[in-house]
Amino acid sequence: MVSSSAESFQAGVTREDIVPSRKKIKLPPWLEVAKPRLIPLLLATTLGGMALSEGWPLSFPRLLFTLLGGSLAAAAAGALNCLWEQDLDKRMKRTSGRALPSGQLSSKAVFAGAVFCTLAASFLLVWGVNCLAAGLSLLGLCSYVLLYTAFLKPRTSQNIVIGGVAGAIPPLVGAAAATGHIGLSGWWLFSLVMIWTPVHFWALAIFLKDDYASVGIPMLPVVKGPTLTAKAISHYGLGTVALSAFGILALPEGGLLYGILVLPFNARLLQMIARLQSDPNDNQRAKGLFRWSILYMFGICLLLIISRLSIAVQFDEQLAILIKEASSAFINV
Repeated sequence: MVSSSAESFQAGVTREDIVPSRKKIKLPPWLEVAKPRLIPLLLATTLGGMALSEGWPLSFPRLLFTLLGGSLAAAAAGALNCLWEQDLDKRMKRTSGRALPSGQLSSKAVFAGAVFCTLAASFLLVWGVNCLAAGLSLLGLCSYVLLYTAFLKPRTSQNIVIGGVAGAIPPLVGAAAATGHIGLSGWWLFSLVMIWTPVHFWALAIFLKDDYASVGIPMLPVVKGPTLTAKAISHYGLGTVALSAFGILALPEGGLLYGILVLPFNARLLQMIARLQSDPNDNQRAKGLFRWSILYMFGICLLLIISRLSIAVQFDEQLAILIKEASSAFINV
């Protein structure tokens, strides 16, 4: 049964109201089904996984093949997601104008495009990188389409907690591309993305709760309400901040600089979460947290790359000397 709030939502809100960027950027149908807005962050975490490894920096061809292959695998996953959910998308204001539910593309054409992107991604990664990176990319694709979209999303309010594994696989792809194996550092970034994902997605789900309720998708704000969702976001946010600190140890070098630079990112994340928790029904606060969570993860990955620069290594060495001298002076007082 559709709630009265959902009914008013369906009647009075357009897709452009929900996603304002649609007014400014109209993507071609073929590009839209690939969900290109999601790909940059996936590539950023792939680079983060590379930066954490001893194989950094990669040669340009290997870097290029990894990012191209990852982009094609993500595009295939996006297209298959749209294909699976086209009937659902038709009933939701946010997605009713997409290429498949609006009839701009046929199901056969989208499926053929997804198969082509999958094969192309596999070829590029096997030929230009290694089989482990290729296998992990395909695992990410299958996790998103089968585990999250087909199985978890329509069945449980914890769908994004478990299904977040799909979005957390790119760091493993990056680590595999750099060294041919996955070390503890790669698993650290995988875990960080996993625990960050509910913060990121549930903030969006609060803003879109009526849209999800109108089609019976059991997102946490629909099932438990915004107040309990904001409390859950707070728990996962604290976990994200705590786990992010382990990047100091996960980095082969430059960890001290990372540890200092990550502080304002974490402070801002906690501030945005606290603002939402003080008024969970404020959609603008939910939207603000959602947007900052994206910048937060981009920032973490950028800090990992910066921390591998020679200047970061020199900073660490100088800071270590200062700390040692200060400790010696304190002991001798």
